[in-house]
Amino acid sequence: MKQKTVQKTGSLSGIGLHTGAESTVTLVPAPEDYGIRFVRVDLPDKTEIPADINFIVGNARGTAIGIGSAVVHTIEHLMATLAAFGISNLRVEVNAEEIPLMDGSAQPFFSLVKELGVCEQEKEQEYIVISEPMWLYSNGNTALSVFPADQFHLSLMMDFDNPAIGAQHTTIFNLEDFETDFAPARTFCFLSEIEHLREKGLIKGASINSAVVVQDKSFSTEDAHRLEQLMQQDETIRPGTNGFVNNTELRFENELCRHKALDLVGDLYLLGKPLKGHILGARSGHAANHELAKKIREHFNKKEQNMSKIEYKDILQLLPHRYPFLLVDGVDEITPGESIVAYKNVSFNEQFFQGHFPDNPIMPGVLQIEALAQAAGLMALYGDDADTGNAQMLFLGVDKVKWRNPVRPGDKLVLKVSKEKMARNILSAKGKAYIGDKIACQAELRCMITKE
Repeated sequence: MKQKTVQKTGSLSGIGLHTGAESTVTLVPAPEDYGIRFVRVDLPDKTEIPADINFIVGNARGTAIGIGSAVVHTIEHLMATLAAFGISNLRVEVNAEEIPLMDGSAQPFFSLVKELGVCEQEKEQEYIVISEPMWLYSNGNTALSVFPADQFHLSLMMDFDNPAIGAQHTTIFNLEDFETDFAPARTFCFLSEIEHLREKGLIKGASINSAVVVQDKSFSTEDAHRLEQLMQQDETIRPGTNGFVNNTELRFENELCRHKALDLVGDLYLLGKPLKGHILGARSGHAANHELAKKIREHFNKKEQNMSKIEYKDILQLLPHRYPFLLVDGVDEITPGESIVAYKNVSFNEQFFQGHFPDNPIMPGVLQIEALAQAAGLMALYGDDADTGNAQMLFLGVDKVKWRNPVRPGDKLVLKVSKEKMARNILSAKGKAYIGDKIACQAELRCMITKE
């Protein structure tokens, strides 16, 4: 997938949930590798704040990022929208310290981006790919974990001791259904929290119609009048009979859980790249979301620090293959004995294209598997014996082979292999070959390492 930005500039305005200040947010197209940045255009220096977990400065009922005194609050609904569209580069100009709440959902932001249009850029989009399970437990009631997956998935549940809510769960199989299934889900709070939140200086811009208010305590008409005065608004507030103040009708039976999922999507997009992994969560909140994102970042930072570099001369030293049967041209990433990302530049001059097939050149599938096996060999051999070249790897078997898309002249075949198990000198590995973001083939490989 390519990097993306919006096609044109557009704005929306509203009231900030916590500050109560009017604000206008303007989305501006940005060049490749710009990332997503929030710009406080109301400040003299127009401070630019990267949308990144390293700049989180608050998680009280929302996500805030900042640099020094320049802060932008409540960015999670917009960030979730950008994640759904796969926006990589965007300048978000805001003339106050909070993104407007709108109706409490991500729908207004989604509609704005949809109206502006999304365009692909030239550079490929990088991903954060989860290769091993990670767990995070927080506060005893919250559990978050992430597992390997080919794309983004999210499964979330929550359970409150309240008959209007009860146990709810939701699943995001992919972000293509975000517009209809998650963007409309509104934020919520409990009636018993409102006075406390106002005392803490929060929800100054809250409206009874911009959130779902769970009626979790006795609530009379007199109480409703006092709440109107506390919130300083003209809207009529009345006790509900369905478990929600003003008898608010839910947009989904599990709307509250869907909104929690929306928040989690937005918070995780502060990793700076789309995530390929399956998130499992129970009763998540912004603080726990941020902890999970930071744990993922720390894991990948350590992985990059431990990542070895390999040059073409190393390939020639480690593999006995030579032209025309050397099918690995280079290595982008390698963790010795664990994983590798290598590649083969498929040119029109490859000898096999002369007969396979002259009028419709396609790289033979067995050679794609051979390329994966050679990449597995590099992964296994690059280490203790790299300098002496006294080890060799022999192919033992291949299982669960699938070919998905043809490989043609001009393609770059990306070879991704990861170790499954190493028993004595027998390596079991999984490999996938890609053309762009499409799978060309995949297989489970078994190889034996021999030493002279």
